[in-house]
Amino acid sequence: MLERLKRWAAELNAQLVTLWFCRRHPDAPWSAKLLAALVVAYAFSPIDLIPDFIPVLGYLDDLIVVPVGIYVAIRLMPPQVLESARKEADAWLARRASRPRHYWAAAAIVLLWIAVAYWAWTLFRDRL
Repeated sequence: MLERLKRWAAELNAQLVTLWFCRRHPDAPWSAKLLAALVVAYAFSPIDLIPDFIPVLGYLDDLIVVPVGIYVAIRLMPPQVLESARKEADAWLARRASRPRHYWAAAAIVLLWIAVAYWAWTLFRDRL
C-alpha cells in the first residue's frame, strides 16, 4: 500500500508540473491557464489554506482540493497543449530540478488568514 501511495504522489507531482507548463502555453485558453495557475500556486505554496496541524482538515484539503483542481484543469486544456506540456514536464522531472515555489501565493494565504482573524476580532471584540 505504501508503494501505491508513493506512485500516486509521484503522479500528482508530475501532473502539477505539467500544469505549470500548461499555464505558460500560448494555445491554452485563459480560463484553463487561470485555473492551472491557481492549482499549481496552491499546491506549491509553502503555506496551506488550512494548516496541516489542524486534525483531519489540515490534510483533507491537500487530499481533495489539489487532485480535484488538477482533474478539472487538465480537462479544460486542449490535447495539443497537454502533449507539449507533458513533454516539457517529463524533461524537467528527468533533470530532477527543484520544485517551483510560489511565495506570492503564500503571502496571499497569510493575508487571507489575517483578514479572517481581523473579521473574527471585530465580530467578538464587543463581547469580550
